[in-house]
Order: sequence, then structure tokens, then C-alpha cells
Amino acid sequence: MESRIQYEQIISLDAQWVRDQIAHFMEEDIPDGDVTTEATITESKPVIANMVAADEFVFCGESIIPFCFPKSCSVQILCHDGEIVKSGQIIAKIVGPAGPILTYERVTLNLIQRLSGISTETRKYCNLNLPDNFKVMDTRKTTPGLRKFEKYAVSIGGGWNHRMNLSSAILIKDNHLLATGSIKAAIIQTRDQNRKNLPIELEVDTLDQVREGLELDVDGFLLDNMNSDIVKEAVSIIRNRSNGDAIFVEASGGINYDSLESYAWTGIDGVSMSAITTQAPVVDIKLEFE
Repeated sequence: MESRIQYEQIISLDAQWVRDQIAHFMEEDIPDGDVTTEATITESKPVIANMVAADEFVFCGESIIPFCFPKSCSVQILCHDGEIVKSGQIIAKIVGPAGPILTYERVTLNLIQRLSGISTETRKYCNLNLPDNFKVMDTRKTTPGLRKFEKYAVSIGGGWNHRMNLSSAILIKDNHLLATGSIKAAIIQTRDQNRKNLPIELEVDTLDQVREGLELDVDGFLLDNMNSDIVKEAVSIIRNRSNGDAIFVEASGGINYDSLESYAWTGIDGVSMSAITTQAPVVDIKLEFE
């Protein structure tokens, strides 16, 4: 029996959506024009600019860079999303007037450096010794305004996307339980108000809470801040139920690169971890005119 909880991957970005986001970002950078470029660049003779990797990293930007510059510029992407690029490798060529290239340079580089860092960090975790079909998932701990971009970068690195937002899935957490008074009250109230018939996932931090959640037929568990031995025991309790294999089980909280493998082999379906976004490095990319 398949679990009702299915987390997915953002594997593409709409071109017009990307253009709209870049336009919004540029409002911050040029509220009243690029005064330096407008003062120094007076001719529109085309130039060639190369985006050059100054680090080795997992590239994320193939579906983004072509829409970061005005239509007066042409963009040629020279590597693919998910590809490991080497230091010194040219990842894109931009041909067009010098002025627009200079104006849009920093916003473009900031975004691609950030996203490629996330893809690189995610790939590092995904390359560990993990069971088949095991999911390394992100969280909602993303940069405000960049969530869809950052979750796309996680997918490019081989990870999976947890809740996109608070509208996309039901996850009853500790403060929900405190506000409602008990697990039973929270589940009953949720079922009564669950007009979209979304699956219900319950965050727990004790084995007694696992047992109570099972009695209330939740669709999944987030095992929060449990060590790997307790997680393994929780998985055994869950899987021994008649429908136990259809219950989605993830662990979260305090899991890092060194401990991920020990959690992965406990029988859980995946881990959700903020480290792949919050601790990702910003890679170094330069824009150089020929």
C-alpha cells in the first residue's frame, strides 16, 4: 500500500515566472537607475561576457540565467543543471550591450552563487551511503522570497522538497498540540476542518506519542530530535501495524552530515533537514568581459 504522503521535486521553473522574479529583485538594486553605468557607458556596441566558475561546485542556473538579462542580450549556457563544474570553467556567455550586462550582473551572480551552493551541499548529503528510495528533504527554513528557487536547487542537487508552504500539507507540530491540549484533540479538530482531505502528519518526540498517533490513524510521523536508536524503535512500532508500511516516517532535528547514515538505515523513509539550505556555502562565480 502506497503512503498518502508523497513529497516531490521541483524539476523545472517557468520562464516568465523567473523573469518576473528578476524584475522584482532589480527594483531593489536600481530604484532610480544604475547611475555609474549610465554615466560611464555611452555606446551600445555589443560585448561578450563570460560567467566563470571560481570554485568547483554543482551548477544550478541553466533554467534561470537565460532570463536574468534583458532581451537585448543573448545568453548561451555551456553546462547543465546538476553538472559538476570546475574552477575556471565558463558556464555561460552573454552577448549584448555592456550597460545592461553590467547592471544585471550582481543580481544574477548573487542568485546563481546561492543556488549552486545549495545544490552542492545537497549533493554532498545525497552521495552518502543511503538506502534506495531514501529521501533527503529540505524544510521551510529558506530565504524569504527565494523559497521556490532554493527548493529547485535542492532538487538539482538530488534532494526532495518537503512542504512548499503552509497551504500544501498538514503537519501537526508541538505548539499545535500545546494550543489544542492533546494529540487526540488536535487530530479530531484537524479531521473536522480538513476540507481538502489532505494527509495528516504528526510531529512526535516520544514513543508514547507514536503509539497514540497510531491509534488515531495518522498518515505519517515526523520523529523530532530522537537519536537513531529511538528512531529505529519507533519505526519498528509503526511498521508492525497492519498498515504500517503505508505510513510515511521521517526524522528531523539535530541530524547532520556525520550522523545521516546512521538514521537512514533505521527504516525511515527520509529526513527533513535545514542544513542543506541554511548551511550551504555561497560558491564563487565571476563575470569577465572578453
